[in-house]
Amino acid sequence: MKSSNLTKSIVVSALLITLLSGTAVLGFQDKQNESPGELRFKAPTEWVVEVPSSKMRVAQYKLPANTGEGEDASLVLYFFGTNSGGSIQANLDRWISQIEQPDGSSSAGKAKTETLNVNELKITTIDLSGTYVAETAPGSGTKYNKPAYRLRAAVIETPKGAYYIKFVGPTKTVARWDKSFASYLKSFEFK
Repeated sequence: MKSSNLTKSIVVSALLITLLSGTAVLGFQDKQNESPGELRFKAPTEWVVEVPSSKMRVAQYKLPANTGEGEDASLVLYFFGTNSGGSIQANLDRWISQIEQPDGSSSAGKAKTETLNVNELKITTIDLSGTYVAETAPGSGTKYNKPAYRLRAAVIETPKGAYYIKFVGPTKTVARWDKSFASYLKSFEFK
């Protein structure tokens, strides 16, 4: 009986040592694969900070409309994790599909894209107006139908992975915040 208990103790001890060693090695490997630093930015003080509604949202803002000019706009900064969130082109295509043209023409031909280099970060932007038809929630099948909307979005490439900005609202409201959005993009840096 004592021999059996001794054998079990040795086996359990060996398993614990193996698990602990494996954890230490995995932890060490994970830290080596992490990119040091984080994305830093400065949002304009006129933007209303909101509590992010999911863990994938790094920051979330309401950009107020002028009094009597309709709905506010929203701006969300997302990070889905290293090597997650899809390619730049896949995101541009998805954003283009969220805006339909009133005359039925292709939104792809109307989208304005630009690539910027800001503080050693590559930022790809898109600007598109029309009827906003994105899903109200991913996978819901229910879509918005908001005419005279504008979508501005960006992919920010960092050593840690890509961050995504989606800024959407009524055309007049988004236009009101064009200059502050440009300043916001220019504030991004990775340290």
